[in-house]
Amino acid sequence: MSFVVPPTPTVSVPVLGHAERFPVHRIYCVGRNYEEHAKEMGFTGREPPFFFLKPTDSLVVVESSQTGQMPYPSLTQNLHHEIELVVAIGKGGRNILAADAAQHIYGYAVGLDMTRRDLQNEMKKQGRPWCIGKAFDHSAPIGPITPIAQAGDVNNAEISLTVNGTDRQRSNVAKLIWNVAETIEHLSAAWELQAGDLIYTGTPEGVAAVVSGDMLVGEVAGLGQLKVAIK
Repeated sequence: MSFVVPPTPTVSVPVLGHAERFPVHRIYCVGRNYEEHAKEMGFTGREPPFFFLKPTDSLVVVESSQTGQMPYPSLTQNLHHEIELVVAIGKGGRNILAADAAQHIYGYAVGLDMTRRDLQNEMKKQGRPWCIGKAFDHSAPIGPITPIAQAGDVNNAEISLTVNGTDRQRSNVAKLIWNVAETIEHLSAAWELQAGDLIYTGTPEGVAAVVSGDMLVGEVAGLGQLKVAIK
């Protein structure tokens, strides 16, 4: 088969303990999925889950024990960090029940949903889609995937982020409003999930701005650290 322009290379993420890599299909993200973060964004209660997507090539893939480099993006003066547990789907499906969700998970990773908050807020005010605030280049750093069998008790793992060695975000995955299994159930009712999909499951409270020169270190207990320098 020939193409009129060169095809885009497959984006992939390393897998701990494996030479083979995880090929990425789509990136789904869950909005406001920790209660305290929802409150700091001006919302309360357990609203139905909602989703947005990021382009696959927005990933900043950080190899094991390395530090990723994220350029400070254009058009913004208020770039926010959001530390997240990422779920890697190994078996696709539609209308997956929460009770069956674990059968569809390949593994987990630590990710950052970087946000041009000023642009997002302006789009919200105008009632317009806020892709420009979420789905920009380099907006989704991610560390290696840990297979589910080696990941431990992810659903009760501490999740945290420091900036230049100072705590910014610290919580527990157990505080997700919609847990991983429930998220997969809701998501697969709207889209047919595919092997290779990633799900950024939401961020806890403490989101704040970063600037060029900052060092971000995110962690989910049992999954290692994600280190990203803002250039």
